[in-house]
Amino acid sequence: MIVLLRNIVFAIVFYGLSVPIVLTAPVSALFGRRAVMRHATAWTLFHRWAVRHLLGIRVRVEGERPAGPAFYAAKHQAMWETLELQAMLDAPAMVLKRELADIPAWGWAARRYGAIVVDRDAAAAALRGMMRDAEAAKAEGRSILIFPEGTRVQPGETPPLKPGFAGLYRLLDMPTVAVATDIGRLWPRKGLKRPGTATLRFAPAIPPGLPRRQAEAAIHAGMNALEEQDGRGDAPL
Repeated sequence: MIVLLRNIVFAIVFYGLSVPIVLTAPVSALFGRRAVMRHATAWTLFHRWAVRHLLGIRVRVEGERPAGPAFYAAKHQAMWETLELQAMLDAPAMVLKRELADIPAWGWAARRYGAIVVDRDAAAAALRGMMRDAEAAKAEGRSILIFPEGTRVQPGETPPLKPGFAGLYRLLDMPTVAVATDIGRLWPRKGLKRPGTATLRFAPAIPPGLPRRQAEAAIHAGMNALEEQDGRGDAPL
């Protein structure tokens, strides 16, 4: 009953207040990229507060990140890491599916934020557009974040990386960091979110310029470093 109550309160508070926050993002976007970046960060910090205090989910961060901008490739098990990493990585340019970028008004705000739009069925011209967006983000001194498995996966699933990762890795010429998480244990696709401790682990950065297979193998292993670990203790209710 306590877990159910936590979920109900979280849904009312977080999603209830998120509606006006998201709907007003285009207004912030009118004032430029920095304004919409601050708007997005405020939302993600609110999400962090709600997850910690309403759901009772704590976060253990392991590993170290590069001092400057980097290319981050993260595991995707829940909505949680898409928002948490936005705040933790200081508003990185995020690779976004075209379906999201095509949402009226919100999609425009996402592009103003600096989202890098990817179309899985794109022609060569559209792919070149994605590469231009990525280069522009790098020129602004921003980190870039991708979820290279292409979709949300269940704990234990380790699908191969989508081809877009290799193209961006080669183009960006940046230190590249794999990010693993086990949030899916506590935040299932269906069912109740449970209190406990989630881990976010940053693998050591790999340098630019590695052969494609070597780079993909290193990042895939780093992203899935927590997939076979069990027995992490839950936090008290």
